[in-house]
Amino acid sequence: MTPEAIVAAANEYASDVKAVDLVTLDLREYISYTDYFLICTGRSDRQVKAIHDRIAEGLKHEHQLLPVHVDGAASSQWILMDYGDVVIHIFTQEMREYYQLERLWGEAPTLADLSASEA
Repeated sequence: MTPEAIVAAANEYASDVKAVDLVTLDLREYISYTDYFLICTGRSDRQVKAIHDRIAEGLKHEHQLLPVHVDGAASSQWILMDYGDVVIHIFTQEMREYYQLERLWGEAPTLADLSASEA
């Protein structure tokens, strides 16, 4: 499965459980350990956990993919799911505002930016 297909599937699963502010950063030109960050927000700790669960179940059962590593699932304020070429960050609103990954990686284009430039 390509990294782009993983991102698309994870985005769909996150949307299924009402994740908000989904952003995919293309990091291929900036770092070597992953191609994309998918960043999304849940409105509560419970929703963050539900987003994690839906992505994990969908990628496992429909695509036979397991994460290399998962961190933060116990606290459910920031869950990181590492699928190698794709790293998924699921935040509560407060944690997303605090860490500001989009700002940290502000030079990186989003997949939407890439689609617009290719059209």
